[in-house]
Amino acid sequence: MPIITGIQKYSIHDGQGIRSTVFFKGCPLSCSWCHNPETQNYQRQLSVDEERCSGCGKCLKGCETECIQLEATRTQTDFDKCTACGDCADYCYQNLRTVIGEEYEVEKLVDLLKRDEMFYEESGGGVTLSGGEVMTQDMDYLETLLKKLTLLGISVNIDTCGYAPYVNFERILPYVDTFLYDVKVIDDQKHRHHMGVSNTLILENLERLALAGASLNIRIPVVGSVNANSQDIKAIASYLGERKIQPVQINLLPYHNTGSGKYGRIGKEYQGETYATPAAAEMDDFAKLFTGAGFTNVKIGG
Repeated sequence: MPIITGIQKYSIHDGQGIRSTVFFKGCPLSCSWCHNPETQNYQRQLSVDEERCSGCGKCLKGCETECIQLEATRTQTDFDKCTACGDCADYCYQNLRTVIGEEYEVEKLVDLLKRDEMFYEESGGGVTLSGGEVMTQDMDYLETLLKKLTLLGISVNIDTCGYAPYVNFERILPYVDTFLYDVKVIDDQKHRHHMGVSNTLILENLERLALAGASLNIRIPVVGSVNANSQDIKAIASYLGERKIQPVQINLLPYHNTGSGKYGRIGKEYQGETYATPAAAEMDDFAKLFTGAGFTNVKIGG
């Protein structure tokens, strides 16, 4: 069963209208600027705010793997040894220790999501499945979830990096309103360097979805020192134009580092310190490259 890290209600950035966004845990990419690093691993994880730790040491009583050590005025956690059992969190009176990830039976998840049907109907919204990467999850679970939401008349978007077998997309295509499809760079070598995998499968899936008539919203994270330059942005516009891919919308998403504080809490080091947020004037110029290439519905931001 897939692990879910959270359900964000009243979201307005993951498709049309008011939406509930479900975040699945696990992603095959390793983008160095990822603002949801807790969704990269497919397993449950411990999150610890050790910067605020008082050093009381009570959490040690709940740690059978002995992965917690008391050093000076705060604890140090060996995340490699941690099994994410969560017992230490029960002893932390400051609530600085939490386990990320929870399993939801399909019926329970549907029940939670349909409680906001009124908001979906009034705003033209619905549910967005995000991650991590949705399309690498248990497909039996995903198909069942989508069928049930469709029967309720709830529109569903899927936010995807595209790195999954096409058969997975084909299987759930009839139940998806729009794919929010990430395209980061066209150059394969650069993609391997910054995302950890080739983009060949990603682009092949995008082309096949377009041929299948899927509704596509192309989302481009614009990151200084990665793709925030006219060459890379033009390459994406040219690629879409040459293959006659006509997205319902193109979103240019300026880089932000609001997720950088999450890394230390799960025992990881943030690698995005050298990245920069493009200036507003630069973003306007990038948008003009798309409109100049014939794309009409171009938006800066979510």
